[in-house]
Amino acid sequence: MSEFTKEDNELIEREFESLRLAALRRCASQEEYEGVLKAFEFANEAHKGVRRRSGEPYILHPIAVAKIVVQEIGLGYKSIVAALLHDVVEDTEYTTEDVERLFGSKIASLVDGLTKIKSAMDNKMDGDFSEKSIQAENFKRILLTLNDDVRVILIKLADRLHNLRTIDSMPERKQDKILSETMYIFIPLAHRLGLYSIKSEMENIWLKFRQPEEYNEINRQIQEYSKTKGVSIDNFIEPISKLLEQARYKFTITKRIKTPYSIWNKMRTKGIPFDEIYDLFAVRIVFTPKKGSSERKQCWDIYSLISEDYLSNTDRIRDWVSTPKSNGYEALHCTLMSPQGGWVEVQIRTVRMNAIAEKGVAAHWNYKGEKIANPENDMDNWLNMVREVLENPDVNALEFLDSFHTGLMSKEIYAFTPAGEAKRMEKGSTVLDFAYAIHSEIGNRAIAAKVNLKLVPISYVLRNGDQVEVITADSQKPQREWLEFVKTAKARNLIRDSIKGEIKDTIKKGQEKLENELDKLGVRLHLRVLKKLIAEFKVSNKDELYSKIGSGLIDLSNLDQILKKNKENKLVQFWNLQFFKGKEKEDTESSQETVATENGKIDKHKDYLLKENPVDKTLTYKVADCCNPIPGDPIIGFIDEDGQVVIHKKVCPKAISLASTEGGNIINAKWTKHTVLSFLARIELKGIDRLGIVNDITKYITLILSVNIRKLFFETHDGVFYGYIDLYVHNTNDLDEIIRNIENIKGIETATRVDIKEEDKA
Repeated sequence: MSEFTKEDNELIEREFESLRLAALRRCASQEEYEGVLKAFEFANEAHKGVRRRSGEPYILHPIAVAKIVVQEIGLGYKSIVAALLHDVVEDTEYTTEDVERLFGSKIASLVDGLTKIKSAMDNKMDGDFSEKSIQAENFKRILLTLNDDVRVILIKLADRLHNLRTIDSMPERKQDKILSETMYIFIPLAHRLGLYSIKSEMENIWLKFRQPEEYNEINRQIQEYSKTKGVSIDNFIEPISKLLEQARYKFTITKRIKTPYSIWNKMRTKGIPFDEIYDLFAVRIVFTPKKGSSERKQCWDIYSLISEDYLSNTDRIRDWVSTPKSNGYEALHCTLMSPQGGWVEVQIRTVRMNAIAEKGVAAHWNYKGEKIANPENDMDNWLNMVREVLENPDVNALEFLDSFHTGLMSKEIYAFTPAGEAKRMEKGSTVLDFAYAIHSEIGNRAIAAKVNLKLVPISYVLRNGDQVEVITADSQKPQREWLEFVKTAKARNLIRDSIKGEIKDTIKKGQEKLENELDKLGVRLHLRVLKKLIAEFKVSNKDELYSKIGSGLIDLSNLDQILKKNKENKLVQFWNLQFFKGKEKEDTESSQETVATENGKIDKHKDYLLKENPVDKTLTYKVADCCNPIPGDPIIGFIDEDGQVVIHKKVCPKAISLASTEGGNIINAKWTKHTVLSFLARIELKGIDRLGIVNDITKYITLILSVNIRKLFFETHDGVFYGYIDLYVHNTNDLDEIIRNIENIKGIETATRVDIKEEDKA
């Protein structure tokens, strides 16, 4: 602990001054305002002399979190105070009882919830592979705070956002953990809670640190595009402004450009370059509704007004005024043709809708007294669904986390009862999910349904707009097989509750059957055997394995062949990488921690260099099949349950999930120069078909560039061809050079690196 300088104290006062002014506007009384001042003085004293890793006074962090809470989320007095105090109980000698005595029970409850979250997320689990679900259990504990007050999660999001804004001062291993948790949990959570600006900033920071070169290149292209196209958008807006003025609306019109992350994600998922993204700009109209007419009607009136002068693409109208999104978002989106010949998305919102779009669930609370378009509070319904899942004691932590993540990320459809009542469902939901959404007894007794008057089974996957009449029978009861096709957590939990006893018996029977078969082979049922069988039969955990064995869904007749299979990947054998100990990175926050592996002990707070070893054929690590990293790719390493190190790309979805659930197993894996070994990569090609183009491409790669091709695929349709080439390269620089050369071949429109799917590697 070091004394603060005069400059430090002046900095603290300046930062608090902006918070003080925001609190003054937000607080409902002088008493609340004085409570904020008191909380600052208390926190400042508690953190006196303490500095962050960056060297700045620690108190600047809670001040920054409190500013995000009030200015960017729109919360009030209690949340401001809780944000200022959120680290006091965890990091100082003060207790929750001290906070309650000084600030009351509600603020103490918020601080206690935040303390539990921080304690859970900082929980160490390094080296104990039998407890791989500890971090997932911690997330489950975090989300249990929803049972108390959703403001705890909102303040935690503010805390996470500020940590991301200052993440460059953290060691790489901690950056990896924080960024992965952010992408897997906090970004989807911000989206579900309607915090668009916070979600977007988190995504951009994630991209900046995960793919810095691509982030910088996209930013450069955005700036160039804005210079060349910004004037044409202004010309597009001008006639719309005049029309709205003539109609006597009070309004603002702004132009917005897609974020770097949303552009990067679209380029990656669609396999297209920056130049082919045509909806980079959007125009937003925010208006004050006139009295005497509904907000929905006025949104459509404005659309009717502006579409008289501009051609509208009716297929791209999105009416989230009549049916708001589950996070509360309301707006009318339309796409109009500009005079310059490009499509422009126009978003039409009222002032109230805009507040909810920007500040999410917090703004929704502020408007609860007003009549809103959607009489059903979808956010409350979603929070209730989360509570139902959390309260189920039989759902293990990893299963819960996967289910919760899926629920956060899922898209939605609407299905209707015969009476016309709309039910919002996850995309991919079945008739049985719909039945359980109506009532648990309807689901338990469902035998079939009529969808749009056509008879279908309960496993039928619903489409948007389907009308569903569930057919029931008193003799029907829930079946274990139903768990194979239901989509929603509610349905899954209700089915499990109904067949709980049967499942336990089946699991016990399956375990005994497996142990007996292993005994015949002279093999014990240990963790490595279980892991191999779980992977072979594509189940998620040992209970599912036992259950399917017990119910006869898994055949153990070829058990000996399965156990003899070489667990090492063929491509890894070809590459034959090996880890060597490298230069230690300074990490003042963490003590030295090592973990035993098949290749000796690894200190997870030091860099480990990936070097060639073409002689030694003993492998003690793996290169992940799911993302296929090559030298030059930003990578992240994990120590798995067998003590092996597995390398993933940092942007790999599986790596993000692993870092969120097994953050203690991350290591700092680093590439070194490779001269002998080659790595498999895929280039996707699109272009105009012509006679001999495939021959030209392959000859150029093999004869001129001297690159070994492993796999080739091309197809053509109506004069346009698509294809991909799998080839071996030394690193990303080689691959980039190959792509640049291929793009110069006549007829090639685009050449892009893409991931190789696991099923394509066989």
